[in-house]
Amino acid sequence: MYIFRYIYSGKLDLTEKLSDILKLLVASDELLLEELCDYLREYLTKERYNWIHKDFVLVFYTVRKLANCEFLQNYCFETICFDPEFIITSFSFPSLERDMYYDLLEREDLLIKEIVAWDYLIIWGIKQTSSLNCDINKWNNKDYEALKETLNEFIPLIRFTNITFDDFNNKVRPYKNIIPSQIYKEIEEFYNKGTIPKIILPPRKIENFNSKIIKSRLIRRIIEWINIEDFWISNYNLNLIYRGSIDGISNKSFKNKCKGQVKSLVLIKVNYSKKIIGGYSSIGFNSIEDNLLRIYEDNRRFYHSSNNFVFSFENNEDIQNMKISRVINYDKAIYDQPHNGFNFGYNAFFMSDNYCIANNYSYNYEDNLKTVTINSIEEIETFIITK
Repeated sequence: MYIFRYIYSGKLDLTEKLSDILKLLVASDELLLEELCDYLREYLTKERYNWIHKDFVLVFYTVRKLANCEFLQNYCFETICFDPEFIITSFSFPSLERDMYYDLLEREDLLIKEIVAWDYLIIWGIKQTSSLNCDINKWNNKDYEALKETLNEFIPLIRFTNITFDDFNNKVRPYKNIIPSQIYKEIEEFYNKGTIPKIILPPRKIENFNSKIIKSRLIRRIIEWINIEDFWISNYNLNLIYRGSIDGISNKSFKNKCKGQVKSLVLIKVNYSKKIIGGYSSIGFNSIEDNLLRIYEDNRRFYHSSNNFVFSFENNEDIQNMKISRVINYDKAIYDQPHNGFNFGYNAFFMSDNYCIANNYSYNYEDNLKTVTINSIEEIETFIITK
């Protein structure tokens, strides 16, 4: 009904059910309605972001082979590469299609520990091989041959040199019979002699996100907040320049490490809590150029930015209860306060040695994080963001 209404009137009132929108997406692809496909893609990725992540596997399966949904296909693949748990921990994982799983394991930007990739490959392979008993202790040579046939094209995609010797002994060696002999020979020579493999693929070319505070799935959300028009998180590099547990938690150490007009992200893990508070500044925190300087009464110094925001997560995996407050008074985005490590908008969020506060005293940011709580800092990190 929705598709006919669009064809005859050019208008569309979208339903509040994801399944219906996906059906509409399939229909628009079959009927070559590219304009409608583009509209639905934007609607899902911008206005119904949570729908995609709540029923990610359903969305992924639906758009996987639609000719006019390349953007959503790439979006789903990139989401999985940055956070493979979306797929491997899902109920649908054992029934993942062969070509889809192959495409994932083949990617060099799959952000996953290689031993985890191996573990789940074995789980998937066993489920795909109907004759196998889940208890490996009951297997015979015929069972190993059956699994080898199932996984024959997948095993060369595992980067074995990124698996520790202990994990190899405990988790890979028991399946020696399913690994091609030349690959297995190279693995043993690598561990025993340090010989560089010729057949085994080199480590995946991924940028490791080096944080002790949050996990990769939250970084995806932050990057989308930074640029809501750009979903390709692999285009961004986050370089750690300051960590409190190494450099010291104080205003002085923060200012010494975090200076210059560069796009910067600060993360704070609150003591005695799982809560995380952070902020993004498109102009940095200290030693900012004078062309952005604004001086007010009592010689108070502020810096201009239209892109800054502060945020909070309830824990390092939270993607449901996060809060964000964007700058609304651009000329007072960063407050130059000598007694703070950093200060967003005159106390929207600031650091005072080993404490941080987000009381939004002067309302230069949206008021979504406001609290009277003085938080003790357990850990603090700052990253420079480049593209």
